[in-house]
Amino acid sequence: MNEPYLSRLARISTFIFDVDGVLTDGSVTLLPTGDQVRNMNVKDGYALQLAIKLGYRIAIISGGKSEAVRQRLNGLGVQDVHLGASDKLEVFDEYLLTWDLKADNILYMGDDLPDYQVLSRVGLAACPLDAAEEIKSICHYISPAEGGTGCVRDVIEKALRVQGKWFDPSVHGKKLDEFKW
Repeated sequence: MNEPYLSRLARISTFIFDVDGVLTDGSVTLLPTGDQVRNMNVKDGYALQLAIKLGYRIAIISGGKSEAVRQRLNGLGVQDVHLGASDKLEVFDEYLLTWDLKADNILYMGDDLPDYQVLSRVGLAACPLDAAEEIKSICHYISPAEGGTGCVRDVIEKALRVQGKWFDPSVHGKKLDEFKW
């Protein structure tokens, strides 16, 4: 925790995110059909898609089970979507083994107690501004944005800027029509 978060960002090659409270604001709209609707930020979606296009790994580890969430993330190019994770650390450890990754190169963003163990193991632990106090106390970086309001864009943009990859005119210009936001 003594190393400044900016130097930690320079080593990040993989981003892992929770969904509810990170990619969403944590609220759920209950429809009369029993369906549950969540809102996701378009700027977060753009940043996820850009990071994938630039060669970064993106994964999701969530206790939620919404197939609509999976469809949205798959549509953005996120293939490693782990829903219904009752033990996030177990899923995280398996993910590291599967892809031969080092925890030091991973940024994980979570907002609540189920994220605590994974946040304790990664190279850069991050959370949204409205995360639980126990989570904030162990994070290297607390975004100024709340969950679902651009905190994912914030951490991806910071990492890409530190690594000199945020703005590439060959990606951000004539090819913008390829993005699904």
